[in-house]
Amino acid sequence: MKAFAEFMQKELGHEGEDNDVKDICPGTDRYSMYKVGPVLSISHGMGIPSISIMLHELIKLLHHAKCCDVTIIRIGTSGGLGVEPGSVVITDVAVDSFFKPQFEQVILDRVVTRSTELDQDLASELLECSRGIKDFPALMGHTMCTYDFYEGQGRLDGALCCFSNEKKLEYLKRAYNAGVRNIEMESTVFAAMCRLCGLKAAVVCVTLLNRLEGDQIKASHEVLAEYQRRPQQLIATLIKKRLELINDKELLDNAVV
Repeated sequence: MKAFAEFMQKELGHEGEDNDVKDICPGTDRYSMYKVGPVLSISHGMGIPSISIMLHELIKLLHHAKCCDVTIIRIGTSGGLGVEPGSVVITDVAVDSFFKPQFEQVILDRVVTRSTELDQDLASELLECSRGIKDFPALMGHTMCTYDFYEGQGRLDGALCCFSNEKKLEYLKRAYNAGVRNIEMESTVFAAMCRLCGLKAAVVCVTLLNRLEGDQIKASHEVLAEYQRRPQQLIATLIKKRLELINDKELLDNAVV
């Protein structure tokens, strides 16, 4: 997260102000938080419980700080589905393991079902921004959110596995046919909470492998590092466009250089 904050510091031209980007939440080890100009970046751990705790605390902070016109974007990595490794997936809707656009939250002894639709205008704007970045593979699609990294995502290489490779591929192909293009572990609760709180939200994740071709990442460390910079690059382009630091003509010029 610090690397993203330093990247945004450079992109927004704030380098001369304070070269040492500081964590403004040093008292907790649950997450780190950095602020560069109007951009607040915060980390979270893996899975729905981790990101939901962070979101509750972040949304309360934004409320008490009287922030308005807030846009929240989750960036990260994911497993691709029928797409080339390194592709950036802009989520149009987050779905559960049954390919339904919903998040089930247990509250006391009730199961509350919440919608996981994301802001479509924001997703379209991100896709348009991606077209202004040279050699930048991006697409829009459904993101499937699971509760587990191994069995829940159909992996064969965990400590437990009660299904065959054929069953795995049959499930993943059904997911692909339902519009799923990547798999991760946070998007449904993120979409549901942001929607309930009236916040414009997006999910932008790069794919590290194509799950239809295997469970193991084969790219080198250097290639993976370049992949992981791609969502940051796209978000920086959107932010600079919003702040009028670049315009549509410059985006077009960059795409054809």
